[in-house]
Amino acid sequence: MQFQHHNNAEKGEFFLNDAEGQRIAEITYVWRDTSTIVADHTWVDDCLRGQGVARQLLDVLVEYAREKQLKIVPVCSYVDVMFKRDKSLADLRA
Repeated sequence: MQFQHHNNAEKGEFFLNDAEGQRIAEITYVWRDTSTIVADHTWVDDCLRGQGVARQLLDVLVEYAREKQLKIVPVCSYVDVMFKRDKSLADLRA
């Protein structure tokens, strides 16, 4: 899957649209400061549930954070659970 990314000085998102341009999955974040983002929302449409799309969204967010040397505050319940389960994400927790 090829996720799109929008980002500005206040917030950002990784998302997936279907062929008609309708949003079918997203993970969003808010900039806390220049080195910290707050992962605040993850959503996957029912048509994609059970296919690991939420984890793929988290993985692209994690890749972005590591690339930009950012820390993540996991406010979103999904992101928070995954940070607790997956110890390989510990270095990113703000």
